[in-house]
Amino acid sequence: MSYRTIAVHVNASRHAKERIALAARVAAENDAHLIGVAAIGLPPVLYSEGMFPGGAPVLDACLTYMKEHADQALADFEQIADRNGVRSFEKRIIEDEAGEAMCLQARYSDLVIVGQSDTSETVAGERQDVAEYTLLNSGRPVLIVPYANDSREFGERAVIAWDGSLAAARAVNGALPLLRATRLVQVVIYDAEISLLAHGEEPGADIAAFLARHGINVDVSRQRTTQDIDVANALLSHVSDFGAGLIVMGGYGRSRLREVLMGGTTRTVLRSMTVPVMISH
Repeated sequence: MSYRTIAVHVNASRHAKERIALAARVAAENDAHLIGVAAIGLPPVLYSEGMFPGGAPVLDACLTYMKEHADQALADFEQIADRNGVRSFEKRIIEDEAGEAMCLQARYSDLVIVGQSDTSETVAGERQDVAEYTLLNSGRPVLIVPYANDSREFGERAVIAWDGSLAAARAVNGALPLLRATRLVQVVIYDAEISLLAHGEEPGADIAAFLARHGINVDVSRQRTTQDIDVANALLSHVSDFGAGLIVMGGYGRSRLREVLMGGTTRTVLRSMTVPVMISH
């Protein structure tokens, strides 16, 4: 398995160039076709009555402004893709809001790359939760790049947060091309004794064997949480200590209601991540 088509979210964010550079690196290493996706639609709530007092002319001016910024962002994308040796790439503008645009393009992609939500930055006309929305609605593995991105360790070491769940299995499968290119992959299991059904008599042995058959250099670390630190923070601390440049994990759900669809572990990791996270829901 390798990535043949990769879609990356391109926008006017100050973090976009770092995100595009990482996407270009992954595309070049996989000889994949890279699609830079810029959106020029507005979230539906902004079309509500009274949002644009000036009527259609003001709305048109807003969309024109977004189109100009999308064109500039895609020009930057083209330069970065070319500079990083991507042999096949294209620019694409989708007339929809960013979350929907990425989910649409995801249907025709092996991997979707978006940026971590940065509450300190507002991109004109764009929802704050593009990453979370794409994760929950795209049906594809999603690589989320932190806004404070340091990719020096990317490709050196990776940590898989393994709990035996379907979501974790899907994330691992979606990450195989990245994991094969990583020097050392560590499967981390927390509190395995709580769920022997998911892990078996030797927690981590089966997933490690699966990865080894794909030519991945892998080891297993079994750890316990304490009353003072939950799984998410224990994981983030371990990733830092281990020197990992990638986290692979499932996106956990606890309710059908969108507001609480992602479990606490997922929310904490996506809020506090310092390295890219490959995640699948």
